[in-house]
Amino acid sequence: MSKFYLYIWLQWALYLTFSSVLSALILATLVSTYLYLSQGMQPITVEVREALFDITKFWFFPLWSLTLLLFLFRTLKSVFNSCKNNYKLQLLTCPNEGKTEVIEEVGYGDLVKVWRKWFMLIIWLVGGQMIIAVILTYAFSSYDAVFDWFNIYILYTFILIAGYFSFIILSSRCKRVKLVKC
Repeated sequence: MSKFYLYIWLQWALYLTFSSVLSALILATLVSTYLYLSQGMQPITVEVREALFDITKFWFFPLWSLTLLLFLFRTLKSVFNSCKNNYKLQLLTCPNEGKTEVIEEVGYGDLVKVWRKWFMLIIWLVGGQMIIAVILTYAFSSYDAVFDWFNIYILYTFILIAGYFSFIILSSRCKRVKLVKC
């Protein structure tokens, strides 16, 4: 069963990383292209090319934050609709007259309540990792402040680590999610 969590996490992490980074890069390039076109399409010189590259770099990080949120929601559907290592996470309906039913093909509308719980779980796990990282930083390094080392890449690493543990906690503690053989 531990391989199941590893496989489901690897699928989720790769899809989340590839989708969010690629989408943010495309959107940042579109913003740069729009600004270039709206400014009159100056001839491409070294200065213009560097300016366009700087604009793309600037817009990449805010757009990555937005696409990351979007793909955190979108990737959860593939987690419930895939069978890995003979196991599958199954989503249940809300109890109606004491019995629950299994949702066979999970859609985005079915995921809203579970996603909110899962997202809050990830937030708490990332917060816990940050507290541990700050304690270890003060104890074993020469950094004086959190923001000397803390950046979006460290935060993204914490999100990926929290994602692994969140699948384990979600399947064991959430009443609408159960782990079944497939």
